Amino acid sequence: MDLPINRTLATEVILLGFSQNVKINLLLFFLFLIIYIITLFGNGFMVCVIIISSHLHTPMYFFLCNLAFIDFFYSSSTVPKLLESLLFSSGKTSLMICDIQVHVGLFLGGTECLLLVLMAYDRYVAICKPLYYLVLMRWSICYRLITLVWVSSFILSVLPSLLMPVRACNPNQLNHFVCEILVLIKISCESTEKTEIVISCISFFSIVFPFIFILLSYACILSSVLKIRSSRRSKAFSTCSSHVTVVTLFYGTALIMYSRPKSQMCIHKANYSSDQGKYISVFYVAIIPMVNPLIYSLKNKEIITAVLSKKQSKKS
Repeated sequence: MDLPINRTLATEVILLGFSQNVKINLLLFFLFLIIYIITLFGNGFMVCVIIISSHLHTPMYFFLCNLAFIDFFYSSSTVPKLLESLLFSSGKTSLMICDIQVHVGLFLGGTECLLLVLMAYDRYVAICKPLYYLVLMRWSICYRLITLVWVSSFILSVLPSLLMPVRACNPNQLNHFVCEILVLIKISCESTEKTEIVISCISFFSIVFPFIFILLSYACILSSVLKIRSSRRSKAFSTCSSHVTVVTLFYGTALIMYSRPKSQMCIHKANYSSDQGKYISVFYVAIIPMVNPLIYSLKNKEIITAVLSKKQSKKS
């Protein structure tokens, strides 16, 4: 296909970031550096504790270990490049690195969406079908389910973008701090109508449909919990509260970002706010990967007990 008049293929993109003010960028650099350090330590801590502590070798913590692994690498695929841009204020990124960042973000983000569904299913079986839990959530099934999550994420999120690559044109400036598919199509050389339809379909199957499944799971859980004795309700609620918090944060931002009507995603519509999308992205790129391990560790007695027991064993 011929390029539009006065448009040439781009070999790099320029991410405008948050500000052109050096002092503001320096302040943001230290802020995101602290967030990134906490993210690495928190998620690395979760993975290590779950692997080392034998009494945490259960399906629930196996899935939680996968979540920490995803958050660790999801943040690492974006935040270091953001820190570099803030420190040197160039924002220039090769198109190849930008494409890799897009595909890694789609893959890990999609995997987290499906993994949260699997974690909701685990809690549903544990509370609503406790007598069948050891059968329905035996290790052979857990391994198959987690494999299905990773493979499904690749097929749903990454494969369509590989089959329909975006050809970027000049001008190549993006009002964002990270390469995302919704941002990259703004400098596409070709019509983005088909791409927007594909994104809408992918968003439904990887975000909206899983979120509906989670809501139905917790509706069943709530119904079952209300039927049991009040002395056992608090324990049942405590096992779900962390997951509900994480689901609310992650799906809340993902639904706002990727499930807008097609007319709002269109790059030619005046009501679309690049700044809005940029600030929403901060949550699932940097904030959520940082707070996830804090939510699960601070609200989970078994993890706290595991840490304390390790400290006592070292002292003895």
